Amino acid sequence: MPNDQHANLDWRDEVIPVSRQFDDPYFSLDNGLAETRHVFLDGNDLRTRLQDGFHIAELGFGTGLNMLATALLWAEMGAPGTVHFTSFEAFPMQAPEIERALRAFPEAQAIAAPYLDQWASGAREFDFAGLHVTVVIGDARDTLPAQNLQADAWFLDGFSPAKNPELWSPELMAAVGAATATNGTCATYTAAGHVRRSLTDAGFEITRIPGFGRKRHMTVGKKPA
Repeated sequence: MPNDQHANLDWRDEVIPVSRQFDDPYFSLDNGLAETRHVFLDGNDLRTRLQDGFHIAELGFGTGLNMLATALLWAEMGAPGTVHFTSFEAFPMQAPEIERALRAFPEAQAIAAPYLDQWASGAREFDFAGLHVTVVIGDARDTLPAQNLQADAWFLDGFSPAKNPELWSPELMAAVGAATATNGTCATYTAAGHVRRSLTDAGFEITRIPGFGRKRHMTVGKKPA
């Protein structure tokens, strides 16, 4: 996949970006920032786990909203040091599109300018608000195995498994498992049975818990020692 491939967007209510490639919105129609906090921050128990050197990995960078939510939490915790954040994105958004999308979340938008400036300059590895961020552009099925990664927590935030099955394949979930440190965790908004089975096969102990808003369930997992 060429590295200059970009997201192709429509806008719902002039606010919510929707991928034309996958016919799916980039964040919850209810409250995307609240969903990020419920699914990814709370789902990985980050409020008690974040510390210097902690490594978060993510499938699906999108607007960077999950990264911004992590930065807000890290600042709130007031802990010293750096959190590493590695994200895999096949169709990166342009900086003006990201800026437009983040207007829906004033709390995240308020800290986003340094990130947006670096993103607009073409930087895909940068330091931002106590995070060292690396966004790997390309098909995660190819790029993830090449990263030699051992993440402490995964945000599995690709588009819906029904719309983007490639990002939820057993092979990619196995690669996620291999790229997870012992006692590392994962969390995702989806509770699809085939995703839970693939994550179980990848070495996670999987639990289905209440989802955000109208979503009855979501999935969390831990890679045991």
